[in-house]
Amino acid sequence: MTGDKGEIASLPRLIPGGRKPGKFGDWAIPLQNPAVFLTISQEIRPVFAPILKIALCSALVQKARMLIIEDLTVRIAGRSLLEDASARIVPGARVGLVGRNGTGKSTLFNVITGELAAEGGSIDIPPRWRIGRLAQEAPNGPEPLIEVVLKAPSERTELMHEAETATDPHRIAEIQTRLADIGAHAAPARAASILSGLGFSTADQARPCTEFSGGWRMRVALAATLFSEPDLLMLDEPTNYLDLEGTLWLQDHLARYPHTMIIISHDRDLLDNSVNQILSLEAKKLTLYKGGYSDFERQRSEKLVLDQKMMKKQDAQRAHLQAFVDRFRAKASKATQAQSRIKMLAKMQPISSMVTDDVRPIVIPPPEKLLSPPIIATDDVEVGYDGRVILSDLSLRIDNGDRIALLGSNGNGKSTLVKLLAGKLKPMSGTVTRAATLKVGYFAQHQVDELDMEGTPYEHVRKLMPDQPEAKVRSRVGVIGFSGQAGNTKVEKLSGGEKARLLLGLATFAAPHLIILDEPTNHLDIDSRGALIEAINDFSGAVILVSHDRYLLEACVDRLWLVAGGHVKPYDGDLNDYMRLVLSSDNRHMTVGAKSAKRQDPVQARRAAAEKRVDTAPLRKKISEAEAQIAQLNKQLGKLDATLADGTVFAKDPARAAELSKTRANVVAAIAKAEEAWLAASSALETA
Repeated sequence: MTGDKGEIASLPRLIPGGRKPGKFGDWAIPLQNPAVFLTISQEIRPVFAPILKIALCSALVQKARMLIIEDLTVRIAGRSLLEDASARIVPGARVGLVGRNGTGKSTLFNVITGELAAEGGSIDIPPRWRIGRLAQEAPNGPEPLIEVVLKAPSERTELMHEAETATDPHRIAEIQTRLADIGAHAAPARAASILSGLGFSTADQARPCTEFSGGWRMRVALAATLFSEPDLLMLDEPTNYLDLEGTLWLQDHLARYPHTMIIISHDRDLLDNSVNQILSLEAKKLTLYKGGYSDFERQRSEKLVLDQKMMKKQDAQRAHLQAFVDRFRAKASKATQAQSRIKMLAKMQPISSMVTDDVRPIVIPPPEKLLSPPIIATDDVEVGYDGRVILSDLSLRIDNGDRIALLGSNGNGKSTLVKLLAGKLKPMSGTVTRAATLKVGYFAQHQVDELDMEGTPYEHVRKLMPDQPEAKVRSRVGVIGFSGQAGNTKVEKLSGGEKARLLLGLATFAAPHLIILDEPTNHLDIDSRGALIEAINDFSGAVILVSHDRYLLEACVDRLWLVAGGHVKPYDGDLNDYMRLVLSSDNRHMTVGAKSAKRQDPVQARRAAAEKRVDTAPLRKKISEAEAQIAQLNKQLGKLDATLADGTVFAKDPARAAELSKTRANVVAAIAKAEEAWLAASSALETA
C-alpha cells in the first residue's frame, strides 16, 4: 500500500453501526481494538494516506505478535472443558491462569503446545516464537547440574552447536556477533545464579544429577526452563517442588521476566506479585482481567453483582413485555404491537451469570480437653540419624494455641525437627517432655503414597471406626469432604486435592492437641486453601506449619522459627524481612550447602548448655510453680462455677451464695496474678 487514492480504495469499508457511506464515501480502518475506527472523508484521504498506512501496518504487526485464542472448543473423553473460549494475550504480558481444579487449565496448555488437538476454534502463535514448558519428567544422568542447565534448548545452544560446524566466514561472524549480543559468554554465571536461587549451593551445582532426589531434579528442570528464556514461558504449578525460600526467589524472578509468560498457580502471593493479568477459566470460558489476583477477585465480585442486577432488571422487563402480550394479543387494534413485543422477547439474550460453587469447608476436630502448658518442651536436645547429629541445642516450647511456621531451606533439618516433635524420631541426647495425654496429628504430602489406592474414603474411615454404626461412619466421611457416592470412589481416581483432603481428615481424625502440617497446600486450589486457613484459625489446639505458601503463613501463624546451621532459633522479623534476607546476597547459610556447615564441638556445647541450665534453674522453678498454681486455681474455679450454676443455691441459702461469689472473684484475681508471674518468668527465661 503506497498511500495513493487507488490503493487506499482497496481497504475494507467498515462503518460503525452499520450505517452506509456518506456522499464523500466514509472510510474506517480498524486499529488494535476492532470496535474503534478512524473515519476519513474521501476529499482528504490522499493527505492522510501515509498516516493511515503506518497505523494499519502497526495494528497488523501488533496482532501478528499476539497469542490469539479464538472460539476454542475442547472435549476430553466426551466431557466439554472449553466451549467457544477466546482470549488475546499481548507480547510481554505476564499472565496467571486460574480456575478450579479440573476445569481444564493443563488441557489448555496441551492445546497451546500442540500436544492435544482442539475440536473447534484456533490458536494463533506468532511465528518464530520459542515455547518453553516445564518438563513433566525430571532430568537424570551423570552430568553436573550446571551442564544440564546450560544444555537447555535456547538460541545460545543452537548457535553454539552451529558454530562448531559452520564453514562460511560470513556466517561464523554473524554467529559470533549474535552470541555477543545475547550475552552468551555470561551464560554459565546466569545458570549458576538461577540454580542458586532455587536452592543449590556452588558445590551442589558440580554434582551429578543422579545424586539428587526426584524433587530436587524437578528444580533442575525448572532452572533449565528459566535459563532458556523462551518467548512464551509456560509453567504449571512450579512451586509444588519448592520450599518457601525457592518460592520467594521464583516470585521475584518471574516479576522481572522479559517475555510473555503464562503460569498456572494457586499461590495467591505469587499471583499478586509476579503477574500483571489474570486469565480466568470459568464456566468453560476464558476471561482476561488486568492486575494481580486481588484485583481479579475485586473485579469478578463487581461483575457478579452487576450481572445479578442486570438479571433482575431483565426479568422485570420480560415480565412487563409478557404481560402486554398476554393482555392484548387477542385484540385486533393491538395485535401488531403484541407481535412486536413477542419478537423483542425472542431477541432478548439472557444474562449469563457466573456460577459460584462454594467450596466444601475443611473441618479439623478440636481436642476434647486442652492440656496444661507446655504440651511439648525440649531441653538441650540433639537429634539426627545413624549417629549423625542434624540439629543440636534444641530448647523449645510449644503451648496450646501456638501457631508456628518453620523457616529454612530444604536440607537444613525442618523434616528432622517435625519428626522429633511428632514422636517419630527419638532424641540422641537431651530431654523431650510431652503432656501425658498429648495427641499429635501429622500431615505430609509424601503420606499420599501410604493410602490404599484400591480403597475408598469410606473404607479408610471405617478402619478407624470399626465398631460404629454405618450412619456414623458415613457422617464422618461426609465431614471430611466425601458425601454420598463420593465416599465410594477409589482413591486412585481422586484428584490431588481430594487425596489431600482425605489425608488431612485421617491425620486429624483423633482430635489432636497439636497438628503438624508439612506442605498442606500442594494440589489445593485457591478456594480450598482459603477453607484450610479458616480451619486452622478455628482450631483451638497448636499448629506447626511448613509451607511455601506465604499467604497461608501470613494468615495463620504468629511465631517464626528459623531452622539453619544445625540450630532452631526464633526469628524476630516478619515474612517481609525474611524475604529480603532470602533475596539478599548474605543468605548463603540458608542454602542446601548449610547442611555441611561446621558445628560447635559437642562436648563444649553440652557443657555450655549445662551451665545455662544452672543459671536459669530459678526461672524454670518459678514457671513450674506458676503453672501448678494456675492449674489448681482453674480446678477450684470450675467447681465454684458448677455450684453457682445451680440457681437454687441463691434461693435456699443467699448468704452462702454471696460467699461463693466473693470466693470466685478472689480465685479469678489469683489466676490473673499467677498468669502475670508465669508470663514474667517465661519472658525472663526466653531472654536468658
